[in-house]
Amino acid sequence: MQSFFIMCSGADASLLKECGASERHKHAGIGATVFFTAFMAFIASGHALYTVFDNIWTAVAFGLVWGLLIFNLDRYIVSTLKKSGSRWREILQAVPRLLLAIIIAVVISKPLELKIFEKEIDQVLLEEKNAMTLDNQEQVAALYASDQSAFAKAIQQLKEEIAIKEAEVNALYATYIAEAEGTAGTKKLGKGPVYQEKREKHDAALAELQALKATNADKIAALEAQIAQSKIAQDQQIASSQPIIDNFDGLMARITALNKLPFFTSFFIFLLFLAIETSPILAKLIAPAGEYDLKLAEREGRVRSWVAQQKAQREILLTTDRDVNNRVYADIAEEQELYNYKRKIARELMQQQADAFYEKQRGVL
Repeated sequence: MQSFFIMCSGADASLLKECGASERHKHAGIGATVFFTAFMAFIASGHALYTVFDNIWTAVAFGLVWGLLIFNLDRYIVSTLKKSGSRWREILQAVPRLLLAIIIAVVISKPLELKIFEKEIDQVLLEEKNAMTLDNQEQVAALYASDQSAFAKAIQQLKEEIAIKEAEVNALYATYIAEAEGTAGTKKLGKGPVYQEKREKHDAALAELQALKATNADKIAALEAQIAQSKIAQDQQIASSQPIIDNFDGLMARITALNKLPFFTSFFIFLLFLAIETSPILAKLIAPAGEYDLKLAEREGRVRSWVAQQKAQREILLTTDRDVNNRVYADIAEEQELYNYKRKIARELMQQQADAFYEKQRGVL
């Protein structure tokens, strides 16, 4: 187990074997922090991705990849923080690693906050869904309100036409009755010619009223059918849009609902993960240089010295070889035999060029 956690810390296991037990325990503790931080990242990302994909195997697969990524980043951050002998240089070296650790802490803590406050978030989402349902019903009703209002107005006008005609028929009825009783009109008791004329007007108006009622009844029935169809379409649109509201519980919606909860509760959880994430860096930054750090610095110093020595030797060899070559070619340049040989070769080459030019010209002609 200790060897595994030492591997997680990014330390040189072979070098730690030469150090005391305290150094191994220290780096095993750092490695354990790195491992369990990556494990928490795996759980957090798996839960967050499960709310997105609704598939446990997909969430586990992507969560494992995310946990390994966090593990690799943490291991790199801790393993590259080394003692340099200068406190300010070590602080400057740790600043970008601390910033990266803060970002990782935010990424890890947020999904776990969603799980911890799941019931409170569900309550906030329920209130939002209810409000969205009422708003949706009002908006859909507003879309159909103008048509339904126009149909209702047309029905009211048709009923008013019937009421006006009924008032007219009732007035004619009262007129011919009063004529028969002798209380109005000619004031002669009995059913005379005037009574008969007024009775015919009433009967004609009554026939018109009955025809109007029949006609308007058909029109009113058609308008009421259109109102019913409009309400059915309204209910169908509300029903079709309701699943969208019911499924309003994705990752972004939950994060928004989480932000509506009291700030300090979730902030303390973030501080907890921030402390866990930055503790290995702060521990290495605050702790004095140990046996492992000194031996690692000594090994790196030997490597740097060897590299510098090899570089210097290569530069000396290059300078010496260049000087020797210059002297060799200078001596050769003074030899008459070499001059005669190159002169012979140059003469043969010029002859061949002249022959080739002659053959080419003859071919053209």
